[in-house]
Amino acid sequence: MNQENQMVEIDIVSLLKTIWKRKFLIILTALITAVIALGYSVFIAKPSYQSTTRIYVVNRQQSDNNALTNQDLQAGAYLVKDYKEIILSQDVLSTVISELKLSSTTADLAGKVAVSVPTDTRIVSITVTNGDPNQANTLREVAAEKIIAVTKVSDVTTLEEAEAPKSPSSPNIRRNVMIGFVGGAVAMVVLVLIVEVLDDRVKKPEDIEEVM
Repeated sequence: MNQENQMVEIDIVSLLKTIWKRKFLIILTALITAVIALGYSVFIAKPSYQSTTRIYVVNRQQSDNNALTNQDLQAGAYLVKDYKEIILSQDVLSTVISELKLSSTTADLAGKVAVSVPTDTRIVSITVTNGDPNQANTLREVAAEKIIAVTKVSDVTTLEEAEAPKSPSSPNIRRNVMIGFVGGAVAMVVLVLIVEVLDDRVKKPEDIEEVM
C-alpha cells in the first residue's frame, strides 16, 4: 500500500514537473486565446445597448385613513407576476408601437423587452435592448395605465426613468478576455497532461523497473 501511494505521489510530481516545463507554451496559448477573444469582442460581436425603467406598484385599498395594511402588501406581492404578463401583453405592445410609430411587430418588440421583479419586492424593472429610451419610458406609461385598469390598483409610481445608455451592455470585453485567457491555459494544461499520461516511452530509471 505504501509503495502504491509512493508511486502515485511520484506520478503527480512528474506531472507537475511536466506542466512547469511547458509553462511558456501554456502561457503563450492563453495569450493567443485571449487575443482571439479580444478581437471577437471588438470587431465581430455586435454591441448591445439596454435602457431600463422601473415602477413601484402597491395594491392600496380605498379606506378612510388611506393607509397601507399587511393585506395590501401581501396582495401586491402576489400580483407582481400578473404585472409582468400585462407588460408583455399584445395590447400594451401594440399601443407602444402605435404611439411611437415603430415599424417593428409586437413579436419583435417583445423580443427586445425583459421584465424582472426582484424577490420579495413590488418593484418591476422594464429593460429594452437595442431600442431608444423612449421605448422603455412609453412602455412603462402604457403598462402602468393597463395595470391600473386590469388589476384595479390605485398606485403605480415611476421609480426610475430610462436614460440613453453610455456604454454597451454587451459584449463584456474584460470578461471575454479573462475567459479566453483562463480557458486557453486550462485547455493546454489538459492537453499536456493527456500527452504525458499516454506517453509510454522510457524516460527515467523508474520506468525501466515498471517495464521489467
